[in-house]
Amino acid sequence: MSKTPIFIITGSLIGAFAALLSFYGNPANMGICAACFLRDTAGAFGLHNAAVVQYVRPEILGLVLGGLIAALAFKQYTPTGVSSPFSRLLLGIFAMLGALIFLGCPWRAYIRLGGGDLSALAGILGLVLGVIGGRFFKKRGYALKDEPSTSKFLGFLPSILAVLVLFAAIFELKIGENLPLFSSQKGPGSQHASIALSLILAIIIGFFVFKSKFCTIGAISRAIDKNFSMLYGVLALVISATALNIALNRYNLGFLNQPIAHNDTIFNLLSMALAGLCFSLASGCPGKHLAQMGSGNLNSAIFIVGMIIGASIAHNFALASSPKGVTPNAIYVILIGFIVCFFIGFFNKKQV
Repeated sequence: MSKTPIFIITGSLIGAFAALLSFYGNPANMGICAACFLRDTAGAFGLHNAAVVQYVRPEILGLVLGGLIAALAFKQYTPTGVSSPFSRLLLGIFAMLGALIFLGCPWRAYIRLGGGDLSALAGILGLVLGVIGGRFFKKRGYALKDEPSTSKFLGFLPSILAVLVLFAAIFELKIGENLPLFSSQKGPGSQHASIALSLILAIIIGFFVFKSKFCTIGAISRAIDKNFSMLYGVLALVISATALNIALNRYNLGFLNQPIAHNDTIFNLLSMALAGLCFSLASGCPGKHLAQMGSGNLNSAIFIVGMIIGASIAHNFALASSPKGVTPNAIYVILIGFIVCFFIGFFNKKQV
């Protein structure tokens, strides 16, 4: 049975819900962005000191819980342990560094396009190049080690942590008297929809992402093999975001004056080529990994931890871009990232 319909439904939900979340308070063209929202959540716990991007994003927690609900509902809860942890951690770190130079994850690249931001096109082309790079290594034997099974109870840990963080956000938990959760008073971190709306919509997305196995990185790889079923879901994402943004009078077509974006074409392309290569070598975009965490996939959890570390590095060392442009050291980050990815790609081989 064709999975095209569920891919289209999943993509449509991501695009439409992203536009709705932006309308109800989330940053423009950033209704739901795994990279940006992991960065904000890391800041809320003081892992970086960029005061304008600190807020526990319920969307991140909702994606995990949506994956858990789907895994249990369809009897696909199959916890897996961790294999090649250091490689996965490094891939997560450099995926995040690339995404924060571009200013968005793969979902946000398409969401930005759905808001009329044509500067996202260079980032999308970069993703394609990154996936091509990942396929190059896979054809030459690249593979991380098989995933070992693990205890069902250990598999619940990501979901338990998501619930604890959610309670911390709802009740504004303070760790001691002088260590509250940080929350931005201005900038993107201060812009957010209600916790309830953010959580509910993200749970629905996480549910469908896990059930369909929808992945923007996988869509590109399949399309190269002339299987366009998942790519239709990506197109549905862009179309639904575009339609709703037009209906809500929030559509702005062009390259300039786009929200939380810069117009440096070369760095948009290179940074997302790096991110795309990392996502390809790690077998999925961050939205897919978050949903998989709910099913007990601890490999995905390690990759997401790497992204959180990457966010901390990016902002503690002033490597992340801003609407004003990229930082002077961005090119070195990208070069080092490609070197690390090439090393991982060449020296992780299928076990015979």
